[in-house]
Amino acid sequence: MPREKITPTGTEIFFPEDKLIVSKTDLKGIITYTNVLFETMSGYSRDEILGQPHNMIRHPDMPHCIFKLFWDTLQQKKEIFAYVVNMHRSGDHYWVLAHVVPTYDLMGNHVGYHSSRRYPDKKIVQQMTSYYAELREIEKSHANVKQGMQAALDSFNNVLKQQDISYAEYIFSLSKAA
Repeated sequence: MPREKITPTGTEIFFPEDKLIVSKTDLKGIITYTNVLFETMSGYSRDEILGQPHNMIRHPDMPHCIFKLFWDTLQQKKEIFAYVVNMHRSGDHYWVLAHVVPTYDLMGNHVGYHSSRRYPDKKIVQQMTSYYAELREIEKSHANVKQGMQAALDSFNNVLKQQDISYAEYIFSLSKAA
């Protein structure tokens, strides 16, 4: 399926606070499973989703450096939590607190990733919206995407280093502060 050109509408949509959006991918991020809520929130049918890259729901407001952090962490076979803004097929958006873990087959081989997304804390979403905008500005201020992504990630890692906390501790500290 060719990637659709979708323009963000600026309209936020929501899902029930007691429900989870679930998807599974292979090692390259190709979708192998979705639950009905994923389909509803993305605006795509299961037939349109399966076999497609998970980034088909990426919102342009998400800094590239956060996804680099995602992949770097997952490729170390570690779990990761992150606040993510995704995009519905209509251009509307929705925020989630994503928890992604590596998955293994019965022989112990690393075969993919499982993502469960929860309804996010709205106070934290407000914080992340402005912080992600700062990271995107750093990304845009460089000659190419790769340099900008690395500069934004370096900036973010410096913030963590100054606070003497890991990324996971940072995410969980947001919940305590909210």
